[in-house]
Amino acid sequence: MSEFFKNQFLIAMPAMLDEHFSRTVSLLCEHNDHGAIGLVINRPMELKLVDVLKQMDLESDALDEDAPVFWGGPVQPERGFVIHDAPGGWESTLDLPGGLHITTSRDVLRALGTGTGPKNYVVALGFAGWDEGQLEEEVLSNAWLNTPVDQQILFQTPIEERWQAATRLLGVDITQLTQSAGHA
Repeated sequence: MSEFFKNQFLIAMPAMLDEHFSRTVSLLCEHNDHGAIGLVINRPMELKLVDVLKQMDLESDALDEDAPVFWGGPVQPERGFVIHDAPGGWESTLDLPGGLHITTSRDVLRALGTGTGPKNYVVALGFAGWDEGQLEEEVLSNAWLNTPVDQQILFQTPIEERWQAATRLLGVDITQLTQSAGHA
């Protein structure tokens, strides 16, 4: 199996009934023979990054007080991920094609709090996971659209506009799509 969906946005179709994923955009970080892993990038939690760093006894003076933490998905909600665009020699980083990185080690949070970390970042708790073949089945049943990642959407687009902005990458106005689709 190819890693076709790796480093793609996965966009929930309007008919998505699962309340966890309705109107979400996920960064698909891993996709292989064993399944897939993604991080939701448009579902902010009430929790702020400043609060997370304070709970971890890390400095947070360099952070915007309103910097959000995103609900990355329902799997391991206590596990944190930092999606960023600048490499930094962090202890535990997955490098994605196109210059994106996902770091899970504490050192990147320390750097964010002191202002020495990546300029562009998204912090998420938890992840979305699919078993072998599950994502492919869901795509075939019209639950998801996919498109290459656009860092502008990931880092600069206002959170509430990311779902529609991601679909526009495909030349689609998602609000005009029907609730059902057929297959030839």
